[in-house]
Amino acid sequence: MHDLIDLGRYPIDCPGSRAYERLISDLRRELDQDGCAVLPGFVHSDGVAHLRQEADMVAEHAHRSFSRTNAYFTRDEPSLDRNHPVRQFFDRSNAFVPADNFAKTGPLRRIYECADFLPFIRAALDEPDDCFFRYDDPLADVIINVVEEGQGFPWHFDTNNFTVTLAIQNGEGGGAFEYVPNLRSPTDENFPAVSAVLGGERARVRQLELQPGDLQIFKGRYALHRVAAVTGTQRRYVGIFSFVEAEGMCGSVERTRQLYGRVQQHHLDREGLRQDRLLD
Repeated sequence: MHDLIDLGRYPIDCPGSRAYERLISDLRRELDQDGCAVLPGFVHSDGVAHLRQEADMVAEHAHRSFSRTNAYFTRDEPSLDRNHPVRQFFDRSNAFVPADNFAKTGPLRRIYECADFLPFIRAALDEPDDCFFRYDDPLADVIINVVEEGQGFPWHFDTNNFTVTLAIQNGEGGGAFEYVPNLRSPTDENFPAVSAVLGGERARVRQLELQPGDLQIFKGRYALHRVAAVTGTQRRYVGIFSFVEAEGMCGSVERTRQLYGRVQQHHLDREGLRQDRLLD
C-alpha cells in the first residue's frame, strides 16, 4: 500500500509496534470524546492523484437524486405531531457512485480490502473481533459521494454503525462536514434534541473541513450530521468505507432505492433483519 498510504506516518502494517500503539491510543481518545477522529494526509499526494483519476472515471455512474427526506430516510408519519423530527423534511440533492463500479484492483477498493485496514479501524474503534465486519451491501460497502455546485446533504443518521471516509477532492468552496456527536443511542432516539438541531440550534454542532487525503473515522449511526452545499464548478469527491457491528448487515430497500436508484436481491433477502430498533 506504499503507493497509496503514508505508511511512515501511519504504520497500519506494523501492529504491535510502539508507533502503531501510540496511533491507536490517540484515535481512541478522539473517538471516545465525540465519535470522530481524523488522520490528516493518510493517503499521500500521489495516492490522492490515483483516487481522483478513478473518481473522475466513475463519476458518470453516480445516481443523482433530488428529493425531500427526513433524518431517517423514512416516509412521513401523519399520526405524529407536525413538529416531530420524523415529519421534518429537507431538500436533498446529491449523488453516489455505487460499490459495484469499483474494481478490486482500483485504489479505493484496494484500501478497503487491504488486509491491514480492517484490523486497524477495528483497533481504533476498540471493537472485538466478533463485532466488527465489512458492510454486507453490494451497492454500498465502498462508494464515492459526488457533490456538485449548489448540492449538499441534509441532516441525517447513518444506517451502519461506523463510517470511514476519505477526502479525495474538495469543491472550490463550501462542503463543510457538520455533526452533533452522540445525539441518540441504540435504545433512545432522543427526538427532542434532534428536533432542536433541525430547528437551528447549534450549541452542540461541530464542523470539519477535511483536505484531500484525510481519513475520517466516524460513528454516524448515533451522530446527526450533514454536508453543507458546495460552491464553484469543481466537484467534491469523498470515498466512503463502511463497517458494521453485525455480520450480514445490509441497507434497507427503501433507503437503498433513494441513494442508489436500484436494489439487488440481496437487499430484498435481508430486509428487516436488523440488530436494533432505530428507525433507519
